[in-house]
Amino acid sequence: MTTRGQVAWITGASSGIGAALARGWASRGGHVILSGRDEARLAEVAGSLTGETLVLPFDVRDDAALADATAKALAWKGGVDLAVANAGISQRSMALETDMRVYREIIEVDLIAQIAFAQGLIGPMSKRGSGALAFISSIAGKVGVPMRTAYSAAKFGLSGYADALRGELSQSGLTVHAIYPGSIRTDVSRNALTADGSARGRSDKVIDEGIDPDVAATEMLDAIAAGTREIIVAQGGEKAMGEARRTPDALFDQVAGMVAAGYMERMKGE
Repeated sequence: MTTRGQVAWITGASSGIGAALARGWASRGGHVILSGRDEARLAEVAGSLTGETLVLPFDVRDDAALADATAKALAWKGGVDLAVANAGISQRSMALETDMRVYREIIEVDLIAQIAFAQGLIGPMSKRGSGALAFISSIAGKVGVPMRTAYSAAKFGLSGYADALRGELSQSGLTVHAIYPGSIRTDVSRNALTADGSARGRSDKVIDEGIDPDVAATEMLDAIAAGTREIIVAQGGEKAMGEARRTPDALFDQVAGMVAAGYMERMKGE
């Protein structure tokens, strides 16, 4: 896909990977819609970008606010060309000690809200017959990682939604990309929930020594532009784990072939 003059809508855009993707997209001549809960931080990111920006602050769990933001995003430049479902929160706690409230919150934010974000866009984007949807999963969405049972459950679920959606949209002109970052130098560990739902408040050494977010964002955007369906952005052992669980392109092609051959029409007719 081209970038110049195109619109990217990025959730979780106030920091980390989301802000880096906004910088990367803007540097390529694109327009950016930035969403998240912190309007002041979103404005700071917007102020640092070249090109036109639109700040749409909202909580991804607020269905009415999401619907309002979606209408504004679609109207801004006549459509969204790249939608990035990036909002999320991680976890650092043992399953034996974790309150169910933590599971519900993480799955609501990292899975349900990201599906809701996409569901509001796939109709208008399909009608245009072009565009891309990108879902930020995690290496923990490929391999279950200790101390992240809720996070892994949500990210595995997000990957499953993306893969199934890719098949359904394979004849529409849209592309769907599942992105699996490893350790990126962000506040993800510091903001992660502990067993009682409180923020951890400190980072991990592996995160602090991770990939620079702007480097990671460049790799992600390059892979989206190239049409790569499963994008692993990691290094060392994390990259090896992700690659060991990579889905063969032939399998994605097989699912797309089923759709092209009328699979969904037959299922609807039963």
